[in-house]
Amino acid sequence: MGKVTGFMEIDRQDRKYRPASDRIRNYNEFVIPLPETNLRDQASRCMDCGIPFCHDVKGLKGCPVNNQIPDWNDLVYRGEWEEASRNLHSTNNFPEFTGRICPAPCEASCTLNMIDSPVTIKSIECAIVDKAWENGWIKPQIAETKTGKKVAVIGSGPAGMAAAQQLARAGHDVHLYEKNQKIGGLMRYGIPDFKMAKTHIDRRTEQMVAEGVTLHTGVHIGHDETIENITAQHDAVILSGGAEKPRDLPIEGRDLNGVHFAMQFLPQQNRRVGEEHNDNVEPILASGKHVVVIGGGDTGSDCIGTSIRQNALSVTQLEIMPTPPESEDKLLTWPNWPLKMRTSSSQEEGAEREFSVMTTRFEGENGQVKKIICTRVDEKFQPIEGTEFELKADLVLLAMGFVSPVTEGMISDLGVELDPRDNVFADTFSYKTSVDKVWTAGDMRRGQSLVVWAIREGRQCAHAVDQALMGETVLPR
Repeated sequence: MGKVTGFMEIDRQDRKYRPASDRIRNYNEFVIPLPETNLRDQASRCMDCGIPFCHDVKGLKGCPVNNQIPDWNDLVYRGEWEEASRNLHSTNNFPEFTGRICPAPCEASCTLNMIDSPVTIKSIECAIVDKAWENGWIKPQIAETKTGKKVAVIGSGPAGMAAAQQLARAGHDVHLYEKNQKIGGLMRYGIPDFKMAKTHIDRRTEQMVAEGVTLHTGVHIGHDETIENITAQHDAVILSGGAEKPRDLPIEGRDLNGVHFAMQFLPQQNRRVGEEHNDNVEPILASGKHVVVIGGGDTGSDCIGTSIRQNALSVTQLEIMPTPPESEDKLLTWPNWPLKMRTSSSQEEGAEREFSVMTTRFEGENGQVKKIICTRVDEKFQPIEGTEFELKADLVLLAMGFVSPVTEGMISDLGVELDPRDNVFADTFSYKTSVDKVWTAGDMRRGQSLVVWAIREGRQCAHAVDQALMGETVLPR
């Protein structure tokens, strides 16, 4: 795999960022790609490690979509970029998405991560697909024969997009329904453009339409159209919406103006960048405000980067969990995803971070939030006496994760069985729900997760649906 002695001769080198002082002036992507010669050198570091833990090996999750990482690393090292693209696309419909916004569990699982020097898998993946687009190697894959079967996919995030594309390539008449005006789900409306430009989604949209997927945007199933009509008009229905019900913070002052969920804030800016209208919505802006983001994950980080670009006076991020260790104990965690201190590009741009902090109440004037009252907590998340403090807060963004899909409307109307966490219940082999003709995949089935898991589930669900409709399938699992 790669150059036999590459990992001994060549140091790890990854993509760098444009200076924070430049990138915060706009919403453009700011990652600087590596030159081709550097990429080939980095690919050569992929070693013949015997067991490639960057794959999915007996439940130890490297890459959830089972990318054949050593294979396309070797192809890049040899300069066979087009074949690398074919290999990459055989397992992943949208590597330009994962190459930008996946946290890269494959790199954590890399054997070279035992010495904190994993292969730059994510950067190589992104370079392969970007080069494929530049050279016109990515084309619509139009089915030679049609099956006469009609499939509805409800929800156009990565799971829905992957399922729809796979089923269209199998010859089915696929109809993709999205409540917003453009497809992409939270990739389009939740992830800021500086992390992933929406032109990447637009290119895939054009490809999918050319392959036979019919788009129905601005159609909210359960509101604009009944789920009963959809199931009656199609041979199969896939529920692939997101886990959009946010975790709330029901404390004193929660009803003050200026306290919002992250997903009330982020989509507004994405629509502004995409020149969409924020109709009938009060603008939520960080400009000239002291912003407090509650929640330490990726969504909180996205709120930070967006607030800084909107010229916030200050941004503070609060996390109830304790400060993670600077590095993990490899012998205990590898090849699994480790808990350790990570600093995102947005956090580097000027946010203050506080750990082991609980917010106890919001305080305001004339109905507007002005400050929050916090306390330090111990390892059992119990308040520590005498540690109370306050922070200025003109805008509070709640980014504490998502608890389940929104069950009101389509899901309750359908009467589908739910799991104990209120996700739509289905196993990971058949993806079949308790309702006839209805399958489910992605966050609506598994709960809040990563884009790479959504793509995996969309592909596997498409395999199961094709098998059920036709009695056999050539779609990969």
